Amino acid sequence: MKITATIQARMGSTRLPGKVLMTVGTEPVLARVVHRLRRAALIDGIIVATSDRPADDAIVRECNRLQVACFRGSENDVLDRYWQAAQWCGAEAIVRITSDCPLIDAELVDETIQAFLSHSADYTSNALERTYPRGLDAEVFTIATLERTWRAGREAYEREHVTPYIYEHPELFRLVSVRGQHDHSKRRWTLDTAADLQLIRAIYARFENRDDFGWREVLTLMEQQPGLVELNSHILQKAVHA
Repeated sequence: MKITATIQARMGSTRLPGKVLMTVGTEPVLARVVHRLRRAALIDGIIVATSDRPADDAIVRECNRLQVACFRGSENDVLDRYWQAAQWCGAEAIVRITSDCPLIDAELVDETIQAFLSHSADYTSNALERTYPRGLDAEVFTIATLERTWRAGREAYEREHVTPYIYEHPELFRLVSVRGQHDHSKRRWTLDTAADLQLIRAIYARFENRDDFGWREVLTLMEQQPGLVELNSHILQKAVHA
């Protein structure tokens, strides 16, 4: 089974425009995501799925610099973008990653993929029942699941957020949830605001701007330096159905 990680990325963002190419240490956010995913043992390939808008030409240039494949599709119908990208690269299973997760953990991604394979699941996620910090989300699903969702999803939020139709219809799909031993779901390590960027830059700085550290090391750092948590503790997560 060809497993392809697909990173959705665009320059447009209501809260922090251009965030995916903002620098964290010496590298843009998108580069951090790509570098970290390349350490996942169970991923056969990585593509970036961006929009066909001129503003996203910058993402294509960054993909060229990183030597990672790039597909361009609809800006707002992200579900269609995923479907077309999967057809384009011949994926048999897709690992959905968003480009605003520069702390994504390759080991945790592999754990999610392994659960997907072991249970012959249609859809597996480590955020279905959230126990990990927000920003470590990985979703894995078959090409058949994606096609069924692409054909059946009608609501705007289903098209924008790609996977709600799947996990809101457990009667149609075999769902597998990957949970951690402890609940760290209140921690926010994703990039959506300037405060989030401040935190992520601070974390990378503590690790000398390397990107080979794992999520457990970040957790230890946050426990040792609780002041870091305060940098973005006031940020509210946007709702999928908003």
